[in-house]
Amino acid sequence: MTRIGAHLHESDPLAQAQALGADAVQFFLGDPQGWQAPVLPGEPAEVRRAFEESGVDAYVHAPYVINVASPNNRIRIPSRKLLEQQLNAAAAIGAKALIVHGGHVTAGADPQDGYDSWRKAVQRIDRPLPMLIENTAGGDGAMARGVDGVARLWEAIEAAAAGGGEIGFCLDTCHAFTSGEDLSTVVDRVKAVTGRIDLVHCNNSRDPFGSGRDRHAGIEDGEIDPAQIVDVVRAAGATVICETPDPGADIRWLRARIG
Repeated sequence: MTRIGAHLHESDPLAQAQALGADAVQFFLGDPQGWQAPVLPGEPAEVRRAFEESGVDAYVHAPYVINVASPNNRIRIPSRKLLEQQLNAAAAIGAKALIVHGGHVTAGADPQDGYDSWRKAVQRIDRPLPMLIENTAGGDGAMARGVDGVARLWEAIEAAAAGGGEIGFCLDTCHAFTSGEDLSTVVDRVKAVTGRIDLVHCNNSRDPFGSGRDRHAGIEDGEIDPAQIVDVVRAAGATVICETPDPGADIRWLRARIG
């Protein structure tokens, strides 16, 4: 059965996930827009034990400020440091994976420099748990916009990743749609590049196809046909996280259709 959960912002994500009847929960370890070191939701061994006993899978989302592709070393170098801190903290509490955005280069910069920076980051950062790179919705210099961008990123990091811990992929349905990807084929095309989809961010979009915008909507409320989202979830065969305004309702809606 597909495990279905939610992204939650509460101080006790496990308790809230249990209240929603979720199989999984995604959360931040601190301010998603800040550079501070991770803040754990309790003593690591106790948090790990609580998740294990509950049967709820934990996923940690890295802060949005992380951008290891940046040509600015005042952003790129702290990004590597914070990413490594987040990986270690997520592993300490028994999370299944850490999700991180692909980042971007600034206007006028060569995108290849960003892919090279990703390769160096992968070579230098130990990964004690899987690091899942998420596709993004827009931005001309985005490293993981669309399947073509993901393919260039994987080409850069695949060899560098050998022996340093798992690197996987998180497919966001809203981001794929607004980046101009056909959802009816996106799962097969992503798997042809990455070999895997480890997690699905199951979101509808407030904006139209190809808009490049990243504004999530409830599964039944956006521009994407909800039946197409269900098809993506079934094809991916991975755990699902709803990052929507009412994730509890979307968990129930998905369970009624997927089981």
